[in-house]
Amino acid sequence: MLFRSIDDLGLRPLRHDEPMDLYDVISRRYERGSIIITSNRDVQEWPPLFHDELLASAAMDRLLHHGHTVTIEGESYRNPAKRRRRKGKAAAA
Repeated sequence: MLFRSIDDLGLRPLRHDEPMDLYDVISRRYERGSIIITSNRDVQEWPPLFHDELLASAAMDRLLHHGHTVTIEGESYRNPAKRRRRKGKAAAA
C-alpha cells in the first residue's frame, strides 16, 4: 500500500501558499490513499496552522473522517542524554 507522510506538522508556522498546498495534498489523498502525519502538537492545535477557518475545517474533516489518531506519551527517543540518564537510574536502583 502506498502512502504519503508528513513529518513534524506544526513545527513551524505555515507561510504563504503552504496552507493551501497542505490542503491540496490532503484533498487529493482523501478516500484514495493513506497519509501518515507526525506532530508534537495535539490534533486540536492543527486548525490554526491553516490561517483560514473554512480551509482548516475542510482539511480536518477529510483527515479525521476515516482516520486513526495515535497519541504516544513519554520521553523522546531522539534525546540520547535522557535515555542514558534513565538507564543509569535503573542500574543504580
